[in-house]
Amino acid sequence: MKTKKAVAKKIRVTKRGKALRRTTGQNHYNAKETGKVGRAKRRDRRLFKADEKNVLRSLQA
Repeated sequence: MKTKKAVAKKIRVTKRGKALRRTTGQNHYNAKETGKVGRAKRRDRRLFKADEKNVLRSLQA
């Protein structure tokens, strides 16, 4: 099975096999947010478990 390249560019897999994605809503309208929200958006988020299972399957070559 081939690796889905579109998924591979958006997801990072950790050493223990967790799938991380970029936080949404970072592009514009960020000036009105608090600093706490802005800092939280810089961190990566873990995928939901159901999505993670499908994504990791599509990444296996």
